[in-house]
Amino acid sequence: MEVILLDGVEKLGELGAKVKVKAGYARNFLLPKAKAVLATPKNLADFEARRAELEKQRAGELAVSQTRLDAINALPPLQLARIAGEQGKLFGSVGPQDIAEAITAAGAELSKQEVRMPTGPIRELGEYQVVIHLQVGVEATIDLEVVAE
Repeated sequence: MEVILLDGVEKLGELGAKVKVKAGYARNFLLPKAKAVLATPKNLADFEARRAELEKQRAGELAVSQTRLDAINALPPLQLARIAGEQGKLFGSVGPQDIAEAITAAGAELSKQEVRMPTGPIRELGEYQVVIHLQVGVEATIDLEVVAE
């Protein structure tokens, strides 16, 4: 199934790209979230008519994300105190929600969906680097230290 992207989609393409995707991905994700439209001749013409408007909207969103990125990069390294055992294992874990709350408390607005933890929650004391994904192409890496309470 061919679709035209109305927004940048990670690992797929940027605004205006005509891409071929599986039907289920298009029906269940791209189309309901208004990230794409079917690549029909009528939709191609409509998209070309709206292209400038969509690019302007995308530029505005990118500027907001860049401002948020600068605020996150200006933060000092974060330190989270958690209860831990003798070997440094945490009683519980540090997840995206905890990190988002710590960053928000430090002065930069962030939601837990924007925190990327590919290896899962943190379960031991130590220093970590966490990726913050604000938008396609706008990412920051923060230093996080988990210390014993």
